[in-house]
Amino acid sequence: MRMKALLLAVMALTLYPLYAQETTERYIEVTGTSEIEIVPDKIHYIIEIREYFEEEFDGKSKPEEYRTKVPLSEIEQGLRKNLNEAGITQDAIRTQEIGDYWRKQGQDFLVSKQFNITLTDFKQIDEIIKHIDTKGIHTMRIGELENKDMLSYHQKGKIEALKAAQKKATYLVEALGKKLGDVIRIVEGNNASDISFAQSNVISSNAVSFDSFRTIKKNYSMLVRFEIVD
Repeated sequence: MRMKALLLAVMALTLYPLYAQETTERYIEVTGTSEIEIVPDKIHYIIEIREYFEEEFDGKSKPEEYRTKVPLSEIEQGLRKNLNEAGITQDAIRTQEIGDYWRKQGQDFLVSKQFNITLTDFKQIDEIIKHIDTKGIHTMRIGELENKDMLSYHQKGKIEALKAAQKKATYLVEALGKKLGDVIRIVEGNNASDISFAQSNVISSNAVSFDSFRTIKKNYSMLVRFEIVD
């Protein structure tokens, strides 16, 4: 028991100076933020096609009267032709996934197929919409946006966030008649992305033109602790 009590006493004596040192240290801790806006140089445009019935577009038939199914291969052939007319090369088109669409019990499955089209300019989307036959097109939307210099943008955003933290800490400390000292600690925050673009789901013949400018917005934050000096 005496040995255990002695060990506890030694631990208490050891921890006390550390605790005292922590509480007497003078510092300020602030968060700096920045936002970088990036123009993408690679745009992934997703188009999903789906089998349909010719009777859907005659303006008079009811769903239970649909009989003439347009096969997926025919829809795909028409899509590729339309994309070629819009100036999209075949090597920019990649098949992403294929699936079945359950309509209602007792009705045929409708097969769907999704394409990932790599573009370099948002104007190409408008060209696609001008040429495409929306029969058989279930959805069209913008997917991932990329930029080959993304790493450089990340570095710039983090540096700007650090500078913002230093500027904030400086004016706060100087307001108290003190000066900002060395950096004690830097903690990188959670960096978020905000992709600003219009997204359109196209069903049947309802097509929406993408006429707004799109960018990738990256937000950065850095938590920084500075020493306070006289």
